[in-house]
Amino acid sequence: MNNHISSKPSTMKLKHTINPILLYFIHFIISLYTILTYIPYYFLSESRQEKSNQIKAKPVNSKPESAYRSVNSLDGLASVLYPGCDTLDKVFMHAKNKFKDRRLLGTREILNEEDEVQPNGKIFKKVILGNYNWLSFEDVFVRAFNFGNGLQILGQKPKTNIAIFCETRAEWMITAQACFMYNFQLVTLYATLGGPAIVHGLNETEVTNIITSKELLQTKLKDIVSLVPCLRHIITVDGKPPTWSEFPKGVIVHTMAAVQALGAKASVENKPHSKPVPSDTAVIMYTSGSTGLPKGVMISHSNLIAGITGMAERIPDLGEKDVYIGYLPLAHVLELSAELVCLSHGCCIGYSSPQTLADQSSKIKKGSKGDTSILKPTLMAAVPEIMDRIYKNVMNKVNGMSNFQRTLFILAYNYKMEQISKGHGTPLCDSFIFRKVRSLLGGNIRLLLCGGAPLSATTQRFMNICFCCPVGQGYGLTESCGAGTITEVWDYNTGRVGAPLVCCEIKLKNWEEGGYFNTDKPHPRGEIIIGGQNVTMGYYKNEAKTKTDFFEDENGQRWLCTGDIGEFDPDGCLKIIDRKKDLVKLQAGEYVSLGKVEAALKNLSLIDNICAYANSYHSYVIGFVVPNQKELTELARKRGLRGTWEELCNSCEMENEVLKVLSEAAVSASLEKFEIPVKIRLSPEPWTPETGLVTDAFKLKRKELKTHYQADIERMYGRK
Repeated sequence: MNNHISSKPSTMKLKHTINPILLYFIHFIISLYTILTYIPYYFLSESRQEKSNQIKAKPVNSKPESAYRSVNSLDGLASVLYPGCDTLDKVFMHAKNKFKDRRLLGTREILNEEDEVQPNGKIFKKVILGNYNWLSFEDVFVRAFNFGNGLQILGQKPKTNIAIFCETRAEWMITAQACFMYNFQLVTLYATLGGPAIVHGLNETEVTNIITSKELLQTKLKDIVSLVPCLRHIITVDGKPPTWSEFPKGVIVHTMAAVQALGAKASVENKPHSKPVPSDTAVIMYTSGSTGLPKGVMISHSNLIAGITGMAERIPDLGEKDVYIGYLPLAHVLELSAELVCLSHGCCIGYSSPQTLADQSSKIKKGSKGDTSILKPTLMAAVPEIMDRIYKNVMNKVNGMSNFQRTLFILAYNYKMEQISKGHGTPLCDSFIFRKVRSLLGGNIRLLLCGGAPLSATTQRFMNICFCCPVGQGYGLTESCGAGTITEVWDYNTGRVGAPLVCCEIKLKNWEEGGYFNTDKPHPRGEIIIGGQNVTMGYYKNEAKTKTDFFEDENGQRWLCTGDIGEFDPDGCLKIIDRKKDLVKLQAGEYVSLGKVEAALKNLSLIDNICAYANSYHSYVIGFVVPNQKELTELARKRGLRGTWEELCNSCEMENEVLKVLSEAAVSASLEKFEIPVKIRLSPEPWTPETGLVTDAFKLKRKELKTHYQADIERMYGRK
């Protein structure tokens, strides 16, 4: 038996109600079909199950603390895609020369924008979009070259910082390539960051130039420009903003087209640009930290190239026939790495957004086409929240079908689940039953890559079955260029993140406090430590944190201490089983510092104690609250609620009333929306050292609290 399948197919089957006699007849037809299709399948293809059972990674020696490497890199870790291409500008030049006139970056034309009034009176923006307009590899190269030269004329110097604060779009990638060519250090900031975080990133890196969009300039940057004293030039990628008079003296706003024109006109003969070397910083990528302020991760050219080398090896037959849809934030290492993988292999990248992705997306006018329907991508990256949304939408539609249609879908679903568990395909089911579901993402997807947070086994298996393609789970951090592990395309097991990539090795370090040891049986466990060329240079202007999270071994190889707890299966695949820090990544990729949330709320007179809780399988924070008895009783009296202390604490009405108070306090404390608890559980019993829920110093014991409130956690998140 395959002992590393995490979820048995029988536990994930859909329930059906069908006449038993008819069910026997259907099972007979299915059995006949299985026999007829199995015979040619057996002779024409190697079983996926056989491949799945193969060893994928091995320890390099017999010691418990030994690093695991992919079986494809036991003799040495990979670090370059192509010989001689050791910097990102050389990688792009190689691709440009090889794929010169082929399509590279595509953007849909906006035909019309309309305001649509909803039944509740709210107004939603709706768009009607045309076809994709494409730039070739040569076009992108010329635009990037001219833009870099234009920035140089505006005063941007090699090895100095320049910021991009922009949505995912072609101009983002053109800017990145310009910076790689001219050796400018690209500072990336999420478009969703709050004002203080943006100001911190811009001031810490002392940027004089920032690239942004008209919308972000108006909605976010306009109010904070005066707080960034070094800023001199703002470049908008999509034309001039409507107002110009509100910017501080000395700040000039340009359009990207104007800067490109400036670069194209200027002679470059007398002013050759500085080329990067592998160790030069390519990107300073800001990511959230436990203090609430983002940290800048310094990523060199060689780091990124090693990372994309490892990722590309896990995607079979990657090349010119592939179409990738880009819609996740390019300021996130997952999306940036994925697009660089595609660019380096001749794939074309069509841009989208979560609001225009599918026909049913929020900004697509009813009756018009979403981006996947027009682009028909073959490759797509996603975070679990997107996949969970697709899962819920499809299942809602299934539940709305007629009884016959629903039964047919469920029988096909359960049948295919069984076949997948045996390593077999189901071509007829794919063609007749799941074709319509598959068309939601364009109909041509051959690989979905999920990263950023763990994906539930139910959703992963659903995507496997209904979209008729592998769902690869990956594990990596910004500090490792997003590279760590990715599952093989033929490995349909759930709950695992795959074997180490060929660019890195992973070892497990004992964590005594948590009770995890690399000598544990039956599987070694411990803190995940990643080593390799993809491990980044550290945190910008934060030597103390760099020394805490990174170290070099006696051979000069850099290692990253992730803070995540892992376990290796016998075939060398990794599972993520716990986390050391109280910094939790939500399903959509936002980081929440649980300590920060608690600190903002525990001083309320209504609160005696509070524990915030979140995990990467869900998109919101919940909380366990020990209320102050006097304050809660008074609040209940004001709301006209009566009962014993236990009855009040177990009352849904009181939970909602306390939640309103918490939410107001959270807003006053400037917590981000995703940091504010959405649901809470009121505890009638105080937490004391005697209960085992806090230490002698009354510090929260999170593991024990989670166990104690497990039933409430399932209630607040809802069972899947």
